[in-house]
Amino acid sequence: MPLHLIKLAVGIEHIDHLKERQSRFINDVGNAQHTTRMFPKRSDALLDDGSMFWVIKRMVLVRQPIIALHKGTNQEGRSMCVIELAPHHIYVQPQRKRPFQGWRYLKPDEAPKDIADGDGYIEPDMPDDMRAELSRIGLI
Repeated sequence: MPLHLIKLAVGIEHIDHLKERQSRFINDVGNAQHTTRMFPKRSDALLDDGSMFWVIKRMVLVRQPIIALHKGTNQEGRSMCVIELAPHHIYVQPQRKRPFQGWRYLKPDEAPKDIADGDGYIEPDMPDDMRAELSRIGLI
């Protein structure tokens, strides 16, 4: 059974801002890379179709499939984890989330559902707050 991670996108204002920031951290095969201090103990479950869900301005708005987890060390010699993510972003039904530190595991039954083509009209340029309000009132 897959397991997911959830992470605050600190300093990120909207989904396009996340995409722009991640464009600076692309590996040789075109995948986004996110560095964190702790290596997940439940890595096997994360690599079984797990995703990284991003919290932007207290709302879970988007996810990226996890491709791989790599152990490494930073410039100070401390251990770290590089989370390799698919380059595409999948919109999810907006869900409020309180602030927390680091990342957390997210069970599949607690994860927001994807917004698919049949679930309502989603304009790619729609502001995140509008998408959240439309979801709150049940229109998407």
